[in-house]
Amino acid sequence: MLSTRRARGFAGPLLALVLVALTVWTVWGAGAPRAAAATGVSTIADALRRDPVYVDPAAAAQLSPADARALERQIEDADKPLFIAVLPAGYPTAGLFSDLRTATGVTGLYAVRLGDRFDARADSSVLPRTAVRNLVGSVDGASDAKTQLSDFTDRALTRMGGSAPASWGAPGGGGGISSSALIVAGAVLAAGGAGAYTLVRRSRRRRAEEQRAALERLRVVVDEDITAFGEELDRLDFHPAEAGADDAMRADYERALDAYEQAKTAMAAAARPEDVRAVTGALEDGRFSLASLAARREGGPLPERRPPCFFDPRHGPSVADAAWTPPGGATREVPVCAADATRLADGRDPVIREVDSDYGRRPYWEAGPAYGPWAGGYFGGGILPGLLVGTMLGSMMAAPSYAAGYGAGYGDFGGGDFGGGF
Repeated sequence: MLSTRRARGFAGPLLALVLVALTVWTVWGAGAPRAAAATGVSTIADALRRDPVYVDPAAAAQLSPADARALERQIEDADKPLFIAVLPAGYPTAGLFSDLRTATGVTGLYAVRLGDRFDARADSSVLPRTAVRNLVGSVDGASDAKTQLSDFTDRALTRMGGSAPASWGAPGGGGGISSSALIVAGAVLAAGGAGAYTLVRRSRRRRAEEQRAALERLRVVVDEDITAFGEELDRLDFHPAEAGADDAMRADYERALDAYEQAKTAMAAAARPEDVRAVTGALEDGRFSLASLAARREGGPLPERRPPCFFDPRHGPSVADAAWTPPGGATREVPVCAADATRLADGRDPVIREVDSDYGRRPYWEAGPAYGPWAGGYFGGGILPGLLVGTMLGSMMAAPSYAAGYGAGYGDFGGGDFGGGF
């Protein structure tokens, strides 16, 4: 009798619990709310905070789980903040990149494959706008999502900055690690610690020696550039107090003098090859100031701000782009000075800057990795990869080891853009 009463006493509460469970299952287990969560920006952002690649269930046919995981491993191994989302063709695009970046809250490069369309945006500290645009353009026309995303990932990881978010490596819960496993792991680490420390020190010392040697080789070329610019200033027949001089002319002249001093100071302080970017960047600014001063004195139109002559930055700012085909390479448009533009138009060779290399005197783009930062200071942004495609320097700069040893070589002129898209 007592057990019967107890069973009856539990029947009411038990029935209530069953009804609650059924209600929860109805709300969360089926219907529109689940579909909305699967496609919401917050859901995508949550997934990207855990892993670098998100494939929407509605776009699963575009990229297999195995291919997605391969991309994840590649990105995680590179320790770069590259985020990839594969979404269905009908996904809303209004404010997609800015909303996704805000919801994720992580500085990085965001790439989205939406149906058969592809686009990307980045924070400027990770990759300049022009570089992002060039990367997206380089994978246009890919035959399928796997090829497009793989090519984009390969090229982006060698050019972008930043570090992967710590949340990618965070444990996801579960049973945890036993204390015995931790003890064994600790013993192994302790046994190998001394050897690993020795290897790390040796590797760092070797890398430091390689950087010093590269900087010394580079110093010769940079000193030639500084000297050449100083000679241009000496030959300049201008005095701030001369008749006809105005404030704009004096400002151009002062900027040129300041650039000369900045270049000398930066080179004296350079400790690594990548420090040279500041030197050649200052020289490029100075030469543009001289070109502006010359135009004002002659009463002509002010020059457009363009990169220096590709063949030799000492020629000054370029005046046009011209088609040029390097030996064994593909034709590309390069910025050229007026003299080299005329030579090319006449079928003659341009006057090319040659530097010392392990193979003797060679054009700077065929002389080795140390000249990447030197060229990056002059050309910067996203223009340099396109100019150097197919050359020795371009191939070296595309290797992951280059960024660790010499820096990217590309300037960052701002321009991360999370507006628009597609």
